[in-house]
Amino acid sequence: MKIKNKIAATALAAVMAMSVTACGNAGSASSAAAENSAAGGKTITVGVAQLVTHPSLDASLKGFQQALTDAGYVEGQNVIYDVQNAQGEQANCVTIANTLANKKPDLILAIGTPAAQAVAKVITDTPILITAITDPADAKLVASNEKPGGNVSGTSDKTPVKEQLEMLKTLVPELETVGFLYSSSETNSKLQIEWAKAACDELGLKYKDFTASNSNEVQQVTQSMVGKVQGVYIPTDNLMASNTKNVTSVTSANKLPVVPGAIGMVTDGGTCTVGLNYEKLGYQTGQMAIKVLKGEAKVGDMPIEYQDQLDVYYNSEAAAKMGMVLPDSITKNGQDALASAASSQK
Repeated sequence: MKIKNKIAATALAAVMAMSVTACGNAGSASSAAAENSAAGGKTITVGVAQLVTHPSLDASLKGFQQALTDAGYVEGQNVIYDVQNAQGEQANCVTIANTLANKKPDLILAIGTPAAQAVAKVITDTPILITAITDPADAKLVASNEKPGGNVSGTSDKTPVKEQLEMLKTLVPELETVGFLYSSSETNSKLQIEWAKAACDELGLKYKDFTASNSNEVQQVTQSMVGKVQGVYIPTDNLMASNTKNVTSVTSANKLPVVPGAIGMVTDGGTCTVGLNYEKLGYQTGQMAIKVLKGEAKVGDMPIEYQDQLDVYYNSEAAAKMGMVLPDSITKNGQDALASAASSQK
């Protein structure tokens, strides 16, 4: 990965990228009109299967739609989005997949691993673009990330796990044991935890696993970490992302810093992270979709794409609640997640 700015803390061996430019309006109104004409007057339908509502996945959809808008596919004029949200339920993912199979949209966007797996299992004759998935090949969605084959391709949200753990070590110089908090049923989370354990071995850190299978267990499992670890690491886990506020209500009260895999989880109370901008990732996925819709590329021939820039985000309010002063190496090279979220909502 190409990374722009260095975090100058000695505990951080890797560089971390900064990018404050929001995924935005890449095309002018005139160019959009030209592309609109190029669409041939046909109204296309994009079916969307989203696993759950939380900031990262919502941002992915927003970025995807913005990419299509910038290319002349304007909602209500020549594109219709049929958005289906599984609300975190695996059974709902299957129902959504079958519904989309019957509706036969022109293209499908699947956001989150379980949603993508459900859609790919039953739909083989419609182009499917996926996003917010750690390793599509490991999830059995494509033959390989380099040569997907079939009707599925898209973007990966593979996170810089080692750099995130180095950041946690910078926050807590006395760090000895890291608590891994994740869902016991998400394959993408289990894969990231394997990477995290290997990184801890390299960094000389101990670790303990803490897992939950549903939302009702999250707060209790988080409470069970208290007194056993000095810091918490959460991968890009959909269950934990949708319950981040429940997690951080416990960790904040017990002065346990949290470094999550996703920036959106910092907004919801995580301490800080270095990670992907999901709106940019969605935009990148949308650019792939445009090529497919225009007949410029076949999904199976398009390699899985990755982000080449990383962002540093911190939550000054969360740090203050724990009486923690964030290192200059983070605040000078990063953005305050709360300020950034407020700005994007204006």
